[in-house]
Amino acid sequence: MAQAGKCVVSSAVALAGVGAVRSLNARRLSDSAGLFRKPGCFLPRFELGSAVFSERWKYLPSGKLFIGRYHEWICSAKGHGDIDDGSSPRDPPSQGPPHVPFTASEDLGAPDCGDPALVGEDSAAFDITSQSTSSWLLFTAILGVALAVLYVVWIDPETGYGSAYIDAISSLSSSHEVVMLIILFTFALVHSGLASLRGAGEKLIGERAYRVIYAATSLPLAVSAVVYFMNHRCDGMQLWDVRSVFGVHELVWAMSFISFFFLYPSTFNLLEVAAVDEPKVHMWETGIMRITRHPQMVGQFLWCFAHTLWIGNSFTVTTSLGLLAHHLFGVWHGDKRLSDRHGEAYRILKERTSILPFAAILDGRQKLPRDYYKEFLRVPYLVIACLTIAAYWSQALLQSASQYLRW
Repeated sequence: MAQAGKCVVSSAVALAGVGAVRSLNARRLSDSAGLFRKPGCFLPRFELGSAVFSERWKYLPSGKLFIGRYHEWICSAKGHGDIDDGSSPRDPPSQGPPHVPFTASEDLGAPDCGDPALVGEDSAAFDITSQSTSSWLLFTAILGVALAVLYVVWIDPETGYGSAYIDAISSLSSSHEVVMLIILFTFALVHSGLASLRGAGEKLIGERAYRVIYAATSLPLAVSAVVYFMNHRCDGMQLWDVRSVFGVHELVWAMSFISFFFLYPSTFNLLEVAAVDEPKVHMWETGIMRITRHPQMVGQFLWCFAHTLWIGNSFTVTTSLGLLAHHLFGVWHGDKRLSDRHGEAYRILKERTSILPFAAILDGRQKLPRDYYKEFLRVPYLVIACLTIAAYWSQALLQSASQYLRW
């Protein structure tokens, strides 16, 4: 596939000069010669002789950057009256579109002048027809093996090292708040540290092998943090108690439920998470990313606020502060890693999005499509909703399991 892509690009470059000149000369001809119209925007077709590009070209970084810039030129020129909309005869514009090194023979698409072309990927997209049964069977097998190994090596009090890990940290302080902070700091150090080394690690041992190491170290530490929190959530000094106040339970439940919809879209790519498909560093732009480009941080804030409000003791306050500190670091760290990986494309995405929820929408930098709600009517969000409800109903079972470990 990669070699085929290189051949296509090489052919395109060779034909670019001739194709671009032919396209510009044909610009003032009839619609059949390539003038494509949509209400409000008019877009000339660019042909490249016999060069043929697949639809996938549009989703390559260079393709998305060109199309985005081209659409910006179309809308800008239209706004200044430099493009003929067919309503009255006029001379050809004196300025043409920007230089085109190579383009697709397919339509570039007439842009919505209020909604710039995407430079990122469509998040939470799930096409059932493109799924491989063998890939999902392999994912199920890997998940089963991973959970079995996790239980034997880490969770089981008889054979696992999880108890020894918690005991070692607990020996450093008699305060459960301090122990919780050390557990969170250890997880953050390993999780974010390995994320920062991902580029070098993948070059050294490959994407799949590095993902296995990343998951094998992060998952046990995450389980330890969750179990320790569940076992000690009622410890510490009680600061307030609003559980009997009307509406608080419903507010806490709603905020906790919504918080899981702010999961970062890469968590939806389960086949990549399990290294069945080759893991990639994605740059998402649709769905929850239109609201905030750091949804994980926002979701964590909602979850921490809800649980701190409900439990109201010093242990929960300390845990929430530790979690939020890690996620605030993740905001800076995530922007840096994506900027290093995607360069100009991510700079454009940052201009269109915001860290604070809805900020880019309110100040006009983010233009929501008319059918924006459809970006959430997708299988991954349905799965999240079902799993969140199932977790709520199984709280008693989860609490019993965590108490069994006595961490």
